[in-house]
Amino acid sequence: MPIPRLQSANCALLVIDIQTKFAKHIAKWDFLVANSAILVQMANALDIPVIVTEQSPQSLGNTTAEITQHLAKNTPIYTKTRFSAFTNDVAAQLRTLNRSQILICGIEAQVCVLQTVLDLAANGRQPFLITDAISATDASQIPPALRRMEHANAISTGTLSAMYELLQDATHPKFKACLDLAKRIQY
Repeated sequence: MPIPRLQSANCALLVIDIQTKFAKHIAKWDFLVANSAILVQMANALDIPVIVTEQSPQSLGNTTAEITQHLAKNTPIYTKTRFSAFTNDVAAQLRTLNRSQILICGIEAQVCVLQTVLDLAANGRQPFLITDAISATDASQIPPALRRMEHANAISTGTLSAMYELLQDATHPKFKACLDLAKRIQY
């Protein structure tokens, strides 16, 4: 069985529901936002497309400014009411991009992230869980959600690990830019 290895040409970043109204309720919100913003910047540097979802933004607000300030102008932000972020719009975008490896960050681990990962895996995509950029209102729900996703063949990794796997070599032309990002990762 081949071992899945991240490759920037086959990868997309999916940012799930990191919206302003959740700020007071999500465990380690500052870590989640900081690492997700770093992932967006890394994706920009490595030409990895970014897709953003927002759960009922009319009630829950939009994606936090700490993340949107780093989004490229053409980054799609899809509104959803389903818990899974693998909506028809996101599925169509992934088909257009022709990317099968999906880096996942966002909230909540046991609801929207879990259901998204299950749908991605069921549709032939390889989810990579960026565990230091996934959270929930109740931190005790994160470990069982991660285990369930891993049983569905999702791969857990961290922001730093994913970054270095995508770079592959210190001679990569974007190594210096990513090294500067790596120094800001929150633990």
